[in-house]
Amino acid sequence: PDPVGTGVDARGGAVAADVAVLGAGPAGLAAARRAAADGRSVVLVEATGRVGGMAASLDVAGIRVDLGSHRLHPATDPGLLADLRGLLGEDLQRRPRRGRIRVGGRWVAFPLRAGDLVRSLPPALAARFAVDAATGPLRSPRAATFAEEVRAGLGPTALAEVYGPFARTLWGTDPDELSGVLARRRISATGALDVARRLARAARSQGPTFWYPRRGFGQIAEALAADAVARGMDLRLGTPVEAVVPPAPGAGGAGGSPAAATEVRLAGGGVVRAGTVLSTLPAAVLPGLVPVGSSWAAPPAVGGAAAGLRHRGTVLVYLVLDRRPYTPYDAHYVPDEAAILSRLSEPAQYRDDPEAPTDRTVLCAEVPCWPDAGDRWWSADDEELADRVAADLVALDLPPVAPVAVHVERLPRVYPVIRAGPGPGGLGDVATVAGWARSLEPHVVTLGRQGLVVGDNTHQVLAMGEGAAACVGPGGTWDAIGWQAALGRFAAHVVED
Repeated sequence: PDPVGTGVDARGGAVAADVAVLGAGPAGLAAARRAAADGRSVVLVEATGRVGGMAASLDVAGIRVDLGSHRLHPATDPGLLADLRGLLGEDLQRRPRRGRIRVGGRWVAFPLRAGDLVRSLPPALAARFAVDAATGPLRSPRAATFAEEVRAGLGPTALAEVYGPFARTLWGTDPDELSGVLARRRISATGALDVARRLARAARSQGPTFWYPRRGFGQIAEALAADAVARGMDLRLGTPVEAVVPPAPGAGGAGGSPAAATEVRLAGGGVVRAGTVLSTLPAAVLPGLVPVGSSWAAPPAVGGAAAGLRHRGTVLVYLVLDRRPYTPYDAHYVPDEAAILSRLSEPAQYRDDPEAPTDRTVLCAEVPCWPDAGDRWWSADDEELADRVAADLVALDLPPVAPVAVHVERLPRVYPVIRAGPGPGGLGDVATVAGWARSLEPHVVTLGRQGLVVGDNTHQVLAMGEGAAACVGPGGTWDAIGWQAALGRFAAHVVED
């Protein structure tokens, strides 16, 4: 199959491999490519007809757009960045970052800049931020919640004006009911002093930048897939996993050797027997793929915990305009609960592409919602979504739009919702499912955003894939100590703004 196309692979029969990788998002692609480069036989299976997962790109009105706003951050490991530059060449462009965030009814440059803050923020609001910065050392979290982590670190004004509204929009949950883990892993600034250091660095620099491919962010995933196929990887698109079956009792080969192969059964009748299975499938999905009655079957407690895990989905509303550009800015961040969108981006502003149309542009509005029929915006039709987004833009003091076309995509699992306390969907449920998944090692190893229930950046999940594949040794051996160290590194990831 074409690794960058949308074909469906319906091959039946059985095939043996050293490694089976489940899911062709960035983590799965990086793992499959590394394993193939190390000389392992690899089969990568993906339920959809394209590679990239949420980091894929698609065509709207002749313009390549992404599934939301994506960037390759300057914090990317230099070795990984050099590898990607080797794959993409001049197509991987270093771009100036020109974003804005809505604070106190005003638009402020984002990432933040000291001079712009002074000019743009209402004086009374700026004074409140200043008081919070001065009193920061006197605060500490009073509970293990998102709200308390933000209040103690960045101050009550940041909670009220920015992060509280964002939490209610992104996760659909009050920040007092969300786990503090979400704040620690989603907010890179740790306090007022850290913000001051960042502002000082920004003042000394020529401005924030990021890396982005000429043909859209999905070009990264497409290049990884094409290179892995060239190294011998067997790519199967359009092939959902139906079951993950443990080796027969008594089958030899500790460490997941071919004699103790795990069987991955695919839609259409295909079977992959692999010494090691690297799964990037959602944590809540994996327990249901193991047959009841097998030695790996999830106990009722694990099934209950998996059922408690929730993700907030996102509806992506693409508005096609017959002019370009919409504004000079690449993205607008909207912590405003009166609006349904959390972010508006203009993909054409992320790159310099001489081949792109010059008579039109596409805006991408991200609308967080619950992925079920009971959520109005998840179920709304294209016209209703476009009309509401257009109204929101005017209310946010952005230029009015008259779209000539609308396209909508729905992503059901974008923001993991981890609740505070011991109830359903809390850290206890995450730990219960994770503990069961760890019990499947070394035969089945879980990684990636969905598998580990995290919201990491692309460069971080690429590192996950590389780290997992590096632990697959010759003859089906598994480096358990190396993997434990890698998990420790992943746990320290903090999402870059």
